Amino acid sequence: MIRCEWAREGIEALRAQVSVFVIVDVLSFSTAVDIAVGRGALIHPFPLGDHEAAKAEADKVGAMVAAPKRAAGGQFSLSPASLRDLSPGDRLLLPSPNGSRLSLAVGDTPVLAGCLRNARAVAAKARELAEGGDIGLIPAGERWPGDTLRPAIEDLIGAGAIIEALAGEMTAEARVARDAWRSAQSELDALIRDCLSGRELIERGFEIDVDLALERNVSAAAPLLRDGVYVAG
Repeated sequence: MIRCEWAREGIEALRAQVSVFVIVDVLSFSTAVDIAVGRGALIHPFPLGDHEAAKAEADKVGAMVAAPKRAAGGQFSLSPASLRDLSPGDRLLLPSPNGSRLSLAVGDTPVLAGCLRNARAVAAKARELAEGGDIGLIPAGERWPGDTLRPAIEDLIGAGAIIEALAGEMTAEARVARDAWRSAQSELDALIRDCLSGRELIERGFEIDVDLALERNVSAAAPLLRDGVYVAG
């Protein structure tokens, strides 16, 4: 059975039911992880908010710390475009407010990072890992002030692309996500650029990140979290 529930609340709801999770944070965590892992780098997800704790953890695991997304000067950051210069074997600690937190909240269940770029590859790996068990899609969404969920259409559509590729029995929630993907395809670029997250990135000068996130099935990477590190699945 393919299941789909939102964010950390969805993880808790599905934890006892699924054999593998897929975190979908299209703008921009999952897209960033896909690009990095596709280049042979290793990504250590880390919650956003405590820079000193991030530095300490990076020193412990021998990783670079990603700079804030607003940083200039060619530094690696949560911006997917900045990660195109990573080299095989590079380790990067990647703080993020949603994708990293959700990745680390899963516990012992295998978890993949999925997006539009790698939907088919991630679906194939999820089927392999599930070994016939249930698969849980987790569109990350955003958080409103006050820490309530803000559903994000790009994550619903991204989850739907993976569900379409999985092509199995699904819950009503998963079917709605798949249908959102199907209905969005003819105007996907316009929808993602005009959604709240897309507008925010473009207004801040990160239109290239939206361009990269909109690429569909161009990646064979299936980023798998192993011992706290995303590696090529």
